[in-house]
Amino acid sequence: MATEIKVEIIERQTIKPSTSTPHHLRSYKLSFLDQMAFVIYTPLLLFYPITSTTSNVSTRHHAMSIDERCRHLIESLAKTLTHFYPLAGRIVKGNSIVECNDDGAAFIKARISCCLSDILENPDGQILKRFLPIEIESKEAGTGWLLLVQVNLFECGGMAIGLSISHRIADASTLCTFINCWATIALGSSDSDQVLNLPEFGAASVFKPIEFSSSSQPPAREVIKEKCIIQRYVFDASKISTLQSEVASSFVAKPTRVEAVSALIWKCATEASRSNLRKQGPSFFRQDVNLRKRVVVVPPLPENLAGNVVGSFTSKADEESSVINLKDLVAKLREGIEGLKEKYAAKLVFDSDEAWQEIKDEQNKPKTRDNMEIYSCTSWCRFPFYEADFGWGRPSWASVASIAIKNIIVLMDKRDCSGIEAWVTMSEESKALFESKVELLGYAFVNPSVIDT
Repeated sequence: MATEIKVEIIERQTIKPSTSTPHHLRSYKLSFLDQMAFVIYTPLLLFYPITSTTSNVSTRHHAMSIDERCRHLIESLAKTLTHFYPLAGRIVKGNSIVECNDDGAAFIKARISCCLSDILENPDGQILKRFLPIEIESKEAGTGWLLLVQVNLFECGGMAIGLSISHRIADASTLCTFINCWATIALGSSDSDQVLNLPEFGAASVFKPIEFSSSSQPPAREVIKEKCIIQRYVFDASKISTLQSEVASSFVAKPTRVEAVSALIWKCATEASRSNLRKQGPSFFRQDVNLRKRVVVVPPLPENLAGNVVGSFTSKADEESSVINLKDLVAKLREGIEGLKEKYAAKLVFDSDEAWQEIKDEQNKPKTRDNMEIYSCTSWCRFPFYEADFGWGRPSWASVASIAIKNIIVLMDKRDCSGIEAWVTMSEESKALFESKVELLGYAFVNPSVIDT
């Protein structure tokens, strides 16, 4: 199917903020967490069928032609960039400063040689990547465009908006704040501060950046693409509820959705790995955490604080048995999140020097990855991507094309915001063993149609 679908770029243009950035905001300092972020683009895909009827202003906007919708997106994007002015700039000065020079964001129109229903019937991670304006792993994320948008126009009249935002300046929460602010402006409800959820640019005052000299710059954390397969697994709300009940214990009486699903994926992936007799060492699970809601500090972190406001913890399953206790993994994940909260709550001021030393110490440790498995998980659940209504209804599907590194797990809400979609990348051999796990298939559907779910 991938070879049959043509993606034809029909227009490229640069969108600048509708109002020039004031002189006193022209230099934006990256935080320590921004400095340490990988040089990649954070992707998002929002799919809008032509028949959507959920818009608040359906009479006016639903009558728009495709060209009118694109012009509407361009005009509202220009207004949105006045509030997200760093996204229209470029990273300079040793990767520590964004020059907010109003160079603009990229806006691309593409014609797709199929109907939107063809994509939703059989989602394919490789095809989805073609609807993004730039490769996720592109090094341009550190030197070029900080925001790119690709509007994909399907033969049926449906549309998919693909966004790529530099991970050096934004995490998933910032991306969500941006997309919903843009949608609110596009709806025309109001562009007043009282209605818009505007970002707060000030993470560098909390996570103070390291002032590196020209001779001591940290190596850019670039991603090396690996040969792996991306697969989507869908957990319905009822299945998750059952799973939560079964993994509850005296240590974790009420597991969250993410804890239950993450533990199940970790367990099945580790058992599958150990079953091929090549990975008998410990298994590690690294979980990224949004610090805005999880960490209690004084003053509290604003929920709309822009940038990378993400911490992480790593849990270890060192059992060498081919069968792992699922409740134990849930307890390890809960212990990890509680430990992370305590770590940050104990500090009213983030110690960047200490954090940088920890990173260097970790980098200097002997690497013994050949006899272990390391999984990395990030959860985008509870981010309101499904509220992004530009005037022709809310998206029928919000998705992410996963990065080409094995053992990466991305969790997103289903459209009902109760179920979970898990995008998992792994080697072809590991995927076959993973999907043979009866326990996994008892809770998850392997890449079902979006239309039916």
